Amino acid sequence: MSSTQLYDTIGATYTVTRRTEPRIAAQFWAALGDARTVVNVGAGTGSYEPTDRDVTAVEPSALMRAQRPAGAAPCVAATADRLPFDDDSFDAAMAFATIHHWPDLVAGLREMRRVARRVVVFTHETSAAGWLDRFWLTRDYVPEVGDLVLGRPSLTALADAVGGRTEPVLIPWDCVDGFFEAYWRRPEAYLDERVRRGTSVWTAVGPQVEERAVRSLRDDLASGRWAERNHDLVTSDEAELGLRLLIF
Repeated sequence: MSSTQLYDTIGATYTVTRRTEPRIAAQFWAALGDARTVVNVGAGTGSYEPTDRDVTAVEPSALMRAQRPAGAAPCVAATADRLPFDDDSFDAAMAFATIHHWPDLVAGLREMRRVARRVVVFTHETSAAGWLDRFWLTRDYVPEVGDLVLGRPSLTALADAVGGRTEPVLIPWDCVDGFFEAYWRRPEAYLDERVRRGTSVWTAVGPQVEERAVRSLRDDLASGRWAERNHDLVTSDEAELGLRLLIF
């Protein structure tokens, strides 16, 4: 399933749980520097688009484009590997939680660099140490997430390919943007189907895996096993779960 088809499938309820988290946004926008013109690639419904800059959005999914709020930046129907802009059309290009859907990550990143003088991408590590084993949900309940990243270049390889650097992004315990890792200290949230429908991971791993994971998590919460395994999280205000900014 292509990313466009995926979000045309899950995107109907996307805005229920997905919105801009101010603390992550502040770090992301700071990385854009003094850019005045920005292209947002894989823009979705418009979260994390800075309101104090001249933004042009790019989003291939018609369903996602239709959910952009009134007054949002103008949005072009296009994909990352074929941006319909001249070289150096923008001061900066941004992409938030989208490049894992691209068929050719390096090509998409280089295309962003072609049209902009600075690129900032919110993404994640794909190594076991950096992501899969660090998060209890993937480690204990949805290890199949590992299959989704097989063959994908590591973040280090991506950074080397585009001459970029990475910067860690910590997730606050009360993160208001419901991406996959957001509820790391609020495990009951993953029992809510509305929360799960706000991220593509559950659709990607399939209904049988999802059902098994939810059932196991529900049982562990009821028995106290989850709390016993993850007691150290209760006093943590932020989590380092392998989320990164890639800047070049």
